[in-house]
Amino acid sequence: MSTRTPTQRLRGSLAKRRNVRRGRYHLERQLAAYTTPAGRSEIETILARHTAEESAPVARILLRQAPSFHRP
Repeated sequence: MSTRTPTQRLRGSLAKRRNVRRGRYHLERQLAAYTTPAGRSEIETILARHTAEESAPVARILLRQAPSFHRP
């Protein structure tokens, strides 16, 4: 049985969610740096080596960024 209070559990949960968001934001910024067709192709090649489940978070980010991605 946990000796943590509801307030402590809530704080822990919020801290965990904050860390997940921070990590996702960092990944989004890293992926946004791949702005050339060659860079995007490199990312897609890397994703193809992994299962759909493993690559889904990155694929979702790339799809969201796609409208701002302009091919020269």
